[in-house]
Amino acid sequence: MTEVTLTLNGRPVTDRVAPDSLLIDFVRAHGCASVKRGCETANCGLCTVLLDGVPVLSCSLLTVRAAGRSVQTLEGLQQEAADFVGFIADQGADQCGFCNPGFVMNTIALLRENPDPTDDEIRAFLAGNLCRCSGYEGQLRGIRAYLDSRKGGRTDA
Repeated sequence: MTEVTLTLNGRPVTDRVAPDSLLIDFVRAHGCASVKRGCETANCGLCTVLLDGVPVLSCSLLTVRAAGRSVQTLEGLQQEAADFVGFIADQGADQCGFCNPGFVMNTIALLRENPDPTDDEIRAFLAGNLCRCSGYEGQLRGIRAYLDSRKGGRTDA
């Protein structure tokens, strides 16, 4: 067992983990249920977290690799997510909701990196998220509606 300390959603967390422990198991063990276990092959994006502000797939990252770093999950980004998730819901893009946390995490990362992306840039950034219900266009329309509302000064969905 190895002792690991990292910052999880703004608070320091220390725990003992096996050397082969995955970050998804660590964050879920520390109350972050938004991080979903989907494919376990780094193909679906359901387990996306931000590691030092960069989206990573927690199902393929050893916990020890996150030692000393900042990990953010949807639980720690509720205020930032609240700004645009209503726009995505208005487009019917949250049918079952299982993929939403991964989409939201990647959208937050995208908008931090590029506050005014094109539709092609949005599609490229969200390409790693698997959604079996919606066909992805609803998420794109919701993000576009949110961006358009910011330009027009409107803040409601």
